[in-house]
Amino acid sequence: HLSLRMLYTELLQLWNEAVKALDARDWEGALAKLEQISEPTSRTLFNTASAHLALGQLDQALKALDFTIAKDERLAVGFFQRAAVMMLEEALSDCIWAQKHMRGNMVIDYRQLGLQFKLYSWQVLYNAAAVYCRMGQWEQAREVLVSASQEKGGGGRGASIEMRQEVLDPLLVPEGVVFRPRKQDVEQLQQRDFLGKAKVISSMIPNDDFGGFEPLRLQVLYNDQCQYKIWLSVTPYAELCHSVFSTETWFL
Repeated sequence: HLSLRMLYTELLQLWNEAVKALDARDWEGALAKLEQISEPTSRTLFNTASAHLALGQLDQALKALDFTIAKDERLAVGFFQRAAVMMLEEALSDCIWAQKHMRGNMVIDYRQLGLQFKLYSWQVLYNAAAVYCRMGQWEQAREVLVSASQEKGGGGRGASIEMRQEVLDPLLVPEGVVFRPRKQDVEQLQQRDFLGKAKVISSMIPNDDFGGFEPLRLQVLYNDQCQYKIWLSVTPYAELCHSVFSTETWFL
């Protein structure tokens, strides 16, 4: 499973470096790190979309959100964000899917997944009303906005839509609010060495100049009393030592 561990290590390292760049508002630097991830996840792809949005690159942001949703078709915040960026008739479908994946909950707290954001049902309805405004369907917009106001606990906002026919700006996940890797994973990554360190094992036989790898070797060492001990090399971590003049057996 070494390859899987290396992929996970790569993901954490690049993801963490990208988040640091996003925090510094280095959008292009963040994109450079995110694009190096060989196996991106829905969360890193969402971050890619966020960086493109900050740069005003709407088409690239939409493409990244397409990939985000393809990776996780139940990510309500992904549908919510894509609808807000798209703001076309097709965005109504994303609003519906976002509501569906909220599973009847009034709010989803994404902090457990590393995103400091709470998605409320009323926010999804509000964006649906914003789409209706852009389509010129003011009555539908008013009805949906009244429902959003009721869920939020406010009132009166729907009447202004009907009278002024104002176009609503969509709600989005705020700039810089992105998915972050778990702090403990990043800390462990700095302490962990997946490949291990090479160890030099010296032979116990005088004048043994052998170097390389081979199957188990029987090593015999004579002393000045013509007694000898036999070593059977097992692994670098344990060697069985046995004296032919005693029954004692131990591990070095």
